Amino acid sequence: MCTRPLMRCLRGEGGGDGLLWHMDLKPYACGDYSIAVVQANSLLEDQGQVFTSPSATYVGVYDGHGGPEASRFLTHHLFPFLHKFATEQGGLSAEAIRKAFDATEMEFLHFVKESSIARPQMASVGSCCLVGAISNDVLYVANLGDSRVVLGRKVSEGKENSAVVAERLTTDHNVSDEEVRKEVEALHPDDAHIVVYTRGVWRIKGIIQVSRSIGDIYLKKPEFNRDPHFQPFGFPFPLTRPVMTAEPSILMRKLKPQDLFLIFASDGLWEQISDKTAVDIVLRSPRFGIAKRLVRAAIQEAARKTEMRYDDIKRIGRGGRRHIHDDITVIVVYLDDPLRSSNGRLAHSLVDYTCSPVDIFSLNEDEAQD
Repeated sequence: MCTRPLMRCLRGEGGGDGLLWHMDLKPYACGDYSIAVVQANSLLEDQGQVFTSPSATYVGVYDGHGGPEASRFLTHHLFPFLHKFATEQGGLSAEAIRKAFDATEMEFLHFVKESSIARPQMASVGSCCLVGAISNDVLYVANLGDSRVVLGRKVSEGKENSAVVAERLTTDHNVSDEEVRKEVEALHPDDAHIVVYTRGVWRIKGIIQVSRSIGDIYLKKPEFNRDPHFQPFGFPFPLTRPVMTAEPSILMRKLKPQDLFLIFASDGLWEQISDKTAVDIVLRSPRFGIAKRLVRAAIQEAARKTEMRYDDIKRIGRGGRRHIHDDITVIVVYLDDPLRSSNGRLAHSLVDYTCSPVDIFSLNEDEAQD
């Protein structure tokens, strides 16, 4: 399944919100997982996917910008590359993940070049990319951009009533963070305007907040700014060298019995609720529908900030919600202790795949017409 285009998606229902899709709970080899997505943009720019097998589990959250093409591209290319390089190297490793990211970036560059005459704007499309991979009780996390994974873990092993804390496993590659600004500035000591404060936030060259991504080719390949087809979409001034990168941050962690669950989410969730709040919600709630519960908590907080009710937000049409909240993708993965897992879990260890819809509005509109 990982070597073919990953097209099969599991449909969910929105529970009264026509722009919310969810898959409430599904088993995998080491526990259960839940996924939910809400669409705020006119075209859904978030994508989420989970691939499971007896030997490995892959989780992907892709938060696109400038259009949906890069995040959709990732759903069809990153996992197959990850499977390819892991197989060639005899198992998952940081190097296999790095190669998969590099290959995906190069394949997207090829796509942009092939589209340059008919669709030159593809050079300005990009996506944050967050990937988790679990194999042999080892967790790998790789990320570009500001999607985030947070671990809920017990402070003390073996204690039934031990406190549970939120541990962030990723770094947000966003220049709103002072350390990231310093990192970008250090790479461009000859450019006093590499990061500027404009329209209420810090941005690279006054354009983009994230410093790492898949795509955004016009910020990585100066030749695109010299292409006459692309010039209407590019810089008003020439770019002499790359100002962004596709080099992922990669973490490897041996899973422990006190590690309870992982929350993978695009920044649409983290703009509204804190790491601790998200972990507390998962901890005190039933597993069934947990990703949907987190998405709704974020929307309720967005409603509170704008002095609206969630029911009012649900009535807003396609594209109208973007000024209230962003697209939001959430995947919750429970890390059950293998010693406590039932034998029935083996029946669910076959190869399986779940992905969010390409566009929730169109999906629900089609279902309403059926």
